[in-house]
Amino acid sequence: MQHRGVTVWLTGLSGSGKTTICEALEKELRSHGCKLEVLDGDIVRENLSKGLTFSKEDRDINVRRIGFVSHLLTRNGVIVLVSAISPYRSVRDEVRQQVGDFFEVHVSAPLSTCEERDVKGLYKKARAGEIKGFTGIDDPYEVPLNPEVNCPTHQETLKQSVDKIVSQLAEAGYLELALA
Repeated sequence: MQHRGVTVWLTGLSGSGKTTICEALEKELRSHGCKLEVLDGDIVRENLSKGLTFSKEDRDINVRRIGFVSHLLTRNGVIVLVSAISPYRSVRDEVRQQVGDFFEVHVSAPLSTCEERDVKGLYKKARAGEIKGFTGIDDPYEVPLNPEVNCPTHQETLKQSVDKIVSQLAEAGYLELALA
C-alpha cells in the first residue's frame, strides 16, 4: 500500500480503548507494508518524558514532546500512531499545527465504561483519593471539537473502529489504496 506521512493521534480517557485500537490499526497497516511507528503514552512517559509529573504543565510538555517526534517522523513519510490521553484541547491543537498532516481520532466511551475496563485499577485509586489529578475524575478531559474520526468503543467493534479509521485515512489521501 502506498501512503503519505501522517500522525494518527488517538485521544480519549484511560480505558476508552486507545491502545487496543492502536495495536489493531498497527497490525492492519503493517500487513499492507506501511512504514509506521507507534508512540504509546505510557511508553513515552517511561522514556522520553521520564520524571514529568501529571500537572497540567508537565502533561503539556509530554504531549509537545510526542508531537515533536511525530512531526519528525511524519515529514519523512512515516505513519505515526499516537495513543495518548492528551486531555487538553489547546495543546492537541498546537501539535496539529506543528505536525501539519495530523489526523485526530477521538476514542470515546462513557466514564462508567472506562471504569469497568480499568485493568490497572487507576480509577479505583483516583476515586479513593490515592491518585490526584486523574483525568476524568478530578482533572478535565477536553473532548475534541472536530476530530477526523470518532470511535465510540462502547457502541462498535474493534474491527469497525479500525476499518473506519483506515477508510477515512484513504479518503483524506493518506493511503492510496483502500484496504479490502
